[in-house]
Amino acid sequence: MASCQAPSQAAPPPATILFVGNSFTFWNGGLWKHMQGLSAAHGEGTGAETSRVVRGGASLKVLWKRTKARDTIADGKFDVIVLQEDLPETTVVDFHTYAAKFHALAHEAGSRLIFFMAWDYERLDWMSMEEIAAEHRKMAETLGAEVAPCGLAWQRAKAERPQIDMYDQDREHPSAHGTYLTLLVIYSTIYGESAVDLDLALPDEFQITPENDAWLRRVAWETVQAW
Repeated sequence: MASCQAPSQAAPPPATILFVGNSFTFWNGGLWKHMQGLSAAHGEGTGAETSRVVRGGASLKVLWKRTKARDTIADGKFDVIVLQEDLPETTVVDFHTYAAKFHALAHEAGSRLIFFMAWDYERLDWMSMEEIAAEHRKMAETLGAEVAPCGLAWQRAKAERPQIDMYDQDREHPSAHGTYLTLLVIYSTIYGESAVDLDLALPDEFQITPENDAWLRRVAWETVQAW
């Protein structure tokens, strides 16, 4: 596929990263917390300083209207903003409307905005993973925006190893493997490189074997490259 975004390799390593999203972002301890370890393993000392604005069940519209996300972004304190939509929870029209609003706001604040593409799930099955990806691609092409294709990485992982469950028990939120794969995709999007050689100690509670760790790093990088 043709890329919808500028090569992330050209961007300097971020000193500050803000995560904005719903429970997909704060599940399993929070992506911002785990990104500190990944960024430190990249070679940035103690890692990037990370923060978050999160609200359970929130779409971009809710994040825009009912949280402090707008003010936090407008302050201009963050090099990178990772913004997570949950498309089945909203409408396609609202997704494009509020993606554009956040994109303009981040640009004005001088921040690099990366849209975190999430996944399909059983509770709201009106939209397939292919349709979610297509709307993110359309948005990226329209705005010239960057996308971390996390949902597509899940799709690839499920096809390769269906015995490894990306979902938690509710069949919606991420399992430890799902959170870790999501984190790796976001890392590779931010830094423009594979995480395969990073010396990273996973949280004990993740219970991911070294072999599956290496596999997930490969899946993440291949998905980012394909996008």
